[in-house]
Amino acid sequence: MEYTTAPGDLEMGPTERTVVLVEKKSSTEWIWKVFGVLLIAALCVGGILLFAWYWNGREMTTQLGRTETLIKNDSAEETDPHYTLKRISSKAKAAIHLEGSYEDESLEKQLEWKDGQGQAFAQGGFQLVNNQIVIPRTGLYFVYSQASFRVSCSDGNEEGAGRHFTPLSHRIWRFSDSVGRKVSLMSAVRSACQTTAQEGSYRDGQGWYNAIYLGAVFQLYRGDKLWTETNQLSELETDAGKTFFGVFAL
Repeated sequence: MEYTTAPGDLEMGPTERTVVLVEKKSSTEWIWKVFGVLLIAALCVGGILLFAWYWNGREMTTQLGRTETLIKNDSAEETDPHYTLKRISSKAKAAIHLEGSYEDESLEKQLEWKDGQGQAFAQGGFQLVNNQIVIPRTGLYFVYSQASFRVSCSDGNEEGAGRHFTPLSHRIWRFSDSVGRKVSLMSAVRSACQTTAQEGSYRDGQGWYNAIYLGAVFQLYRGDKLWTETNQLSELETDAGKTFFGVFAL
């Protein structure tokens, strides 16, 4: 506060003057206000930067963890015989992959396909009905199958090893209402024990190993049914990853 003397009234004489109180703001008050605003702004900016740093660090940690997990999974899956097919089919809208087994001898020339064990799965409307794959909708599909064999080429006579020829066959059948009958979609025949290069393994009783793989793209229609036919079922290798059957949409 500051006291200011006002000019006196001439009629009242020079001795009497009016004193007026005038409020005068301190010169330091506005400085403190400006400093307070700047401090609040600095705290806000600092908080935003701290939050951004924390969030970026968290995302980097999560990303590194995911990358390490993917690297570990890729390293493990590279040894999986299903790796390529599984990776492709995982991006498909509809896919089915089945594992083969031969436990029921009443299924003549047919493997028993299972969709609930090992690497087997079904998605996008595919169904396994009566040991047949049912196509969910019309479109282009990649159809594939593999049958692995282990054939004993020797009948106990070492000199006759490699001379006993055994034909192996694997076929995929298709039934479509548009055709009205079953047709062969793919097939292959291979002769086991056709060479003597593995006579050492014959003597050890390990047998002759080979696999028949089928795979191609086809235009299939809704309701089409696919199944396989294989001979020498008793010679099949049905361990995980050796005999399989599948379809995926393109």
